[in-house]
Amino acid sequence: MSSENLTTQAPLDTDPTLDRDCTTLSRHVLQQLKSYDAAAQDLSAIMNRIALAGKLIARQLSRAGLMANVLGFTGETNVQGEDVKKMDVFANEVFIAVFKQSGLVCRLASEEMEKPYYIPENCPIGRYTLLYDPIDGSSNVDINLSVGSIFSIRQQEGDDLDGEAKDLLQAGRKQVAAGYILYGPSTMLVYSIGQGVHVFTLDPSLGEFILSTENLQIPTHGPVYSVNEGNFWEWDEPFREFTRYVHRHPGYTARYSGALVGDMHRILMQGGVFLYPGTVNKPEGKLRVLYESAPLAFLVEQAGGKASTGKEPLLDVTPTKLHARSPLVIGSPEDVALVESFVNRPQPTPPLAQV
Repeated sequence: MSSENLTTQAPLDTDPTLDRDCTTLSRHVLQQLKSYDAAAQDLSAIMNRIALAGKLIARQLSRAGLMANVLGFTGETNVQGEDVKKMDVFANEVFIAVFKQSGLVCRLASEEMEKPYYIPENCPIGRYTLLYDPIDGSSNVDINLSVGSIFSIRQQEGDDLDGEAKDLLQAGRKQVAAGYILYGPSTMLVYSIGQGVHVFTLDPSLGEFILSTENLQIPTHGPVYSVNEGNFWEWDEPFREFTRYVHRHPGYTARYSGALVGDMHRILMQGGVFLYPGTVNKPEGKLRVLYESAPLAFLVEQAGGKASTGKEPLLDVTPTKLHARSPLVIGSPEDVALVESFVNRPQPTPPLAQV
């Protein structure tokens, strides 16, 4: 090659496609933190372990219909009193396995476990707690629809000598990071460490999550409303009024899959609102604050969206126990505000009973 060709050839690092293909999850975390100190390295390593758990779960899901003891129920119930699916158990064990002897987290708290799982050998080093819902929407597994995992990272406060993990009973703004993994046509990991929301897609040929969308912003308004209308007559009147409103006004479309992660991913990408109200008999709702609502609220607020119980910001909710629940209204800021306007408008006083 002549010296002229050498001088005119463009350097490889100017190729934006190549640079994007090299932006792995662990590298991106370090770039976000603008540091390579011990704390940044730890957070990057934790995210890498979460990604490993996602890869293992995705592999199991991709072969679910071909393998024994993957589909169906175990015959047991979890701490919530819900029937346990076999994939719930597998996914929960995956998260425990990838963090054992990692030196990264001292505790794992899961929707599937009554109390946190402690890793004593990590505790002198790893001062973080991972909270997670190992498989959200597990009823979709048996019929090959999308499911997901939700995660949250919190800094441990105090030594938790009594094993009650009371320091976790704080508002969602105490989260260090949060996100989810979506197992769909492609496996995607969406995360935030408080500096925007970033989307990674698993490239099977590389075995790596590669940056696909940086600094994702949710539309201020969207056409989608996502809610289980089968519970319509169990809701308080304001939520029924909102539903009647979207039925009467053009431009709204209903989308509900029964898997929170899949529904939330649609809302993040296209805009709109997801609702899971409480009911007359269960005003606290179904969704767990620490494992579902707070992580998604953290993520959505970082994307410019809004999350609330209908009455107060979700990230201001302080749970009173590890498995506390709350209603959830989350999505585009204008659409969440619309729902809140129905919830907070004065309600008519019921007539006095005749004597």
